[in-house]
Amino acid sequence: MSDLKIVRTIPELRATVTAWRRDGQTVALVPTMGALHEAHMTLMQEARSRADRVVATIFVNPTQFAENEDLSTYPRREAKDIERLQQDEIDLLFAPDVSEIYPDGFATSVTVKGVSEGLCGDHRPGHFAGVATVVTKLLLQTLPDVALFGEKDFQQLQVIKSLTRDLDIPVKIIGVPTVREPDGLAMSSRNTHLSADERILAPVLHQILTEAAIKISAGDDIQQVCSAAVIGLREAGFAPVEYFEVRDAATLAVPEQNSGPKQSLRILTAAWLGATRLIDNIAIA
Repeated sequence: MSDLKIVRTIPELRATVTAWRRDGQTVALVPTMGALHEAHMTLMQEARSRADRVVATIFVNPTQFAENEDLSTYPRREAKDIERLQQDEIDLLFAPDVSEIYPDGFATSVTVKGVSEGLCGDHRPGHFAGVATVVTKLLLQTLPDVALFGEKDFQQLQVIKSLTRDLDIPVKIIGVPTVREPDGLAMSSRNTHLSADERILAPVLHQILTEAAIKISAGDDIQQVCSAAVIGLREAGFAPVEYFEVRDAATLAVPEQNSGPKQSLRILTAAWLGATRLIDNIAIA
């Protein structure tokens, strides 16, 4: 078990990273909102393989939650999270208060056009501006060589890649494949909100995604496959189904019908199961 350093202010974070840099060490950043699970730890392990030092952050970012969303009930368990980070020999945890990230008078927002529109962008107004703003701040506060994000939040990943490119932030953004439970459910901190019966049903989301990807890869009509998938999810008990769509994997633009093997495609979906919103995505081979 490592000596995890815990800092809560930006000057402390920068002083530590500066000392590492002075010694010629590389730095990886893994931003999280806490309630760590195996998918987070996979990100940490991948970060460790890519840099000499690993910085994890835990910050439940209020600006990415709308008024009717689950900010107040989002799982928080810092003590357990610290234990996991120590066991995985993470070097530093940055766990700031809201006032450290958004001090009095804070008035700036980062907005990424294009990839933030549609999909979750339609159903969570302001969400990606909140994500883009806090990630920009964390990247500038840490100035890592690499930063790692899970592909489960695929639209978020593309937003972050876009903002780092457009703002010339010198960091390599790495997407890490979705980590799943043995039954296929994508790991998420929000899965703890599922009831026992809902947890049994939840893997159907990935099953229907997989079936749709196989059909589209075989040449079936994209719109017909997606429409049938929505019906299947509703019949299984998911309601509402916010979207089930095929997009270009890089730009998230709507592809031309059956655009062929040269275009990399991805199916993305968001659906509610009881009071829990689940998202998932899968590449079309």
